Amino acid sequence: MSGIALAAAAAAGAVLLAAGFVLGRFAAGIGGGRAADPDLGTPVERATFHTLHTASLAAPPLRAGLTEETARRAAGTLRSLLGTEALCLTDRGAVLAWDGPGEDHHRAHVPDQAAETLETGRSRSAHTDCADPACPLRWAVIAPLTGEDGVLGALVAYGSRESAVLVRAATEVARWASVQLELAELDRSRTRVVEAEIRALRAQISPHFIFNSLAAIASFVRTDPEQARELLLEFADFTRYSFRRHGEFAQLADELRSIEQYLALAGARFGDRLKVTLQIAPEVLPVTLPFLCLQPLVENAVKHGLEDRERGCRVTIAARDAGAEAVVTVEDDGIGMDPELLRAVLRGEHPAGSGIGLSNVDERLRQVYGAEYGLVIETGVGAGMKVTVRIPKYRPGVHRSPP
Repeated sequence: MSGIALAAAAAAGAVLLAAGFVLGRFAAGIGGGRAADPDLGTPVERATFHTLHTASLAAPPLRAGLTEETARRAAGTLRSLLGTEALCLTDRGAVLAWDGPGEDHHRAHVPDQAAETLETGRSRSAHTDCADPACPLRWAVIAPLTGEDGVLGALVAYGSRESAVLVRAATEVARWASVQLELAELDRSRTRVVEAEIRALRAQISPHFIFNSLAAIASFVRTDPEQARELLLEFADFTRYSFRRHGEFAQLADELRSIEQYLALAGARFGDRLKVTLQIAPEVLPVTLPFLCLQPLVENAVKHGLEDRERGCRVTIAARDAGAEAVVTVEDDGIGMDPELLRAVLRGEHPAGSGIGLSNVDERLRQVYGAEYGLVIETGVGAGMKVTVRIPKYRPGVHRSPP
């Protein structure tokens, strides 16, 4: 992140420098010192607005990564940002997009011109040595586009004459574009991390639970075929939902439905030993939360609630409206856990048989909503366990820092 912070600071300079470019063009346009229309602001204000607006148009394509399609969408706005005669974007092997004149006889020379920059990561400028007297492309500035893994490609800006300002402006705009590409890489990295965490949670759906569920279903086949059929449908729906392959988020209503299916299967096995109470406020059912973050808490409650107990246990699941948040609690009256052991579990140190999914869910909640939204767990040896999850209702599901 420090690299991105430094690049972002450089990007601010790029915007200001480009604003100077645009300011010069605006000043030339108003001519003769004529006063600016007060409703449109001063030339400086209009140039700054134009630059920021143009930069905002270039950002979304670049946030999707450096491809032929995103380069094509970004090239025109980057050229407008710099005010150059032509501009092209490359990856490490080819020209991805060209905007402006001269493509027919300059494009073929770009790989050779960009080779040194792609190798060293340093900007350079050079004469184009164009033989066409009518071509305006006389000077080229090649600036690197970088990401976390090094140089990804190059931005090549063409001018009609040598210009130190163009060299600096093109370099700074390339740094700004690099920030967008790094953010794209972080988005992809975050997606991979989330997918890995969901796979880990799926893996923690106990194979013993699946085996015992099927065994419980089998036990009803002769004695109560209708019950066996209902449980088999619940099992199919539960596994289909748990192993779905799309979406990082789900509505609370869907998560609770999956939990009810899980509890129906667990109840078929444990019978009267497992008692469940649901207290759900209807107004929080549409709230969005990370996919599969409640089921591990319920599985943990059932496991620890029934462990070493003959008299059974009660699991209480509650969801209530708390203004800007929805608050979900999963509570059992089972054997509880030593607080020191719990802290080790939340640190990711998983002693055998303890804390199914707790650290995974805690980390996902913190990543999505912020550090203050981690799990709140109350427990003690022989005192049961109560896990509280707070979910911001006013966010669309994923916490994004302001740009």
